[in-house]
Amino acid sequence: MVANISYGTGIPTDTELRLSGDVSGGKRAVELGVSDAYNSIAFAEAGAKAIAVDPDAHRIAEMRSRAEAAEVSVQCHAADLADLGEITSATIDVVLASHTIEKVDDLGRLLRQVHRILIPSMPFLISLTHPFSVVSDVAPYGTTARSISDWFTSLNRANFRVDQVRELGDTGPVPSTLILRARKEGS
Repeated sequence: MVANISYGTGIPTDTELRLSGDVSGGKRAVELGVSDAYNSIAFAEAGAKAIAVDPDAHRIAEMRSRAEAAEVSVQCHAADLADLGEITSATIDVVLASHTIEKVDDLGRLLRQVHRILIPSMPFLISLTHPFSVVSDVAPYGTTARSISDWFTSLNRANFRVDQVRELGDTGPVPSTLILRARKEGS
């Protein structure tokens, strides 16, 4: 079953985009940074073993409360997004970061940790504010947000292969949201 995960306000869910794949049957899914949509709950409702990681203890507490109200189980970790040491290597079927890793300082470290926990060829889904949408006369492309080439380079260096790019949202002359699906290569 495909989880009804959200990639952002006004953006089609995964029920329509089908980027995460079937997560039913106890597959393991990590929400990297608790998004405003609390996507770990959608993973759990679809039959996944959901794990939420966020450095903000209040977000984790809210996730626990919402999961309890939804009568699903979500394993919660209050930790830095790149501190995934509690998750065994090569045991995760999908990792999702929905508008939560755009401003991470050490992106390389984070990507290496995500690579470590993912099963080979499984997806890492990244949703972020489209880099073109923040361009202005004062802030040229690539000065206020990582460029698309920065994302591709960083993912490639961490041994991911981007196999899907979606540019969505119609809040102006450029898309508002960029979604990348990268698959783990190697072991």
